[in-house]
Amino acid sequence: ILDIKHKEHRLGGAANVALNISGLGAQPILCSVIGRDQGAKNVFDLMHKQGLNTDGVFQSTKRITSVKTRLMSGHTQLLRMDEEQTNLIDKSDRDTLLAFILGFIGTEKPDAIIFEDYDKGTIDQSLIESVIGIAQKVNIPVTVDPKKRNFFEYQGATLFKPNMRELIEGLNIPSLRSTEKDLHIAFEKLIEKMPVEMAFFTLSSDGVFITNGHENFHHPAHKRNISDVSGAGDTVISVATCALAAGLGMEEISYLSN
Repeated sequence: ILDIKHKEHRLGGAANVALNISGLGAQPILCSVIGRDQGAKNVFDLMHKQGLNTDGVFQSTKRITSVKTRLMSGHTQLLRMDEEQTNLIDKSDRDTLLAFILGFIGTEKPDAIIFEDYDKGTIDQSLIESVIGIAQKVNIPVTVDPKKRNFFEYQGATLFKPNMRELIEGLNIPSLRSTEKDLHIAFEKLIEKMPVEMAFFTLSSDGVFITNGHENFHHPAHKRNISDVSGAGDTVISVATCALAAGLGMEEISYLSN
């Protein structure tokens, strides 16, 4: 029996990435589709409190807002309950979202674009192709934090950042290890199916590995006592994207993100 002492609402998913970017001193424009429910009201309230722009967040009567409820005791998570839909969003909702994104890119020329893909149905192949296509035309770097459904849809991205489990599942290499030899093999298999400029592999306790096929850097993890690793990948893609937008090189990008 968990005796509830405290409740707290936090932004999650791509909104957590936006929070990280804002905390680094950059200005994020969050683009997504949520429901028209209490969860959505909480999202907008939290975004306004954090000073985040809500222009690109659209509400749909055909969706519910993803809500993840974590039950904690001290620093230990006992249980997580998820309320969400993971089917692809309605075509009209997708078209509205895409029109905003393309219009924003055309008028505002952002310094970088992040695909924060959680396999929840907002991102699909046509949206990915359209956004990367226009980004390439106007020389805007695109970074990707992928999941399984769209893993090989990000051809032409600037930086592709899977974690070890996503890499093993996406490439179907169950024996993959965190050695430079294995990671080079994984990169070669990746770009055979989907050419990208840089691959940035997060390796949990083994640190990070970044490569463009010509040079690579492997940084070991900083050992710390961490009770909750939720959102670690969000922080990595946020730092990497800001560093990339600031014109830093691969070694600096991976070092700072790590």
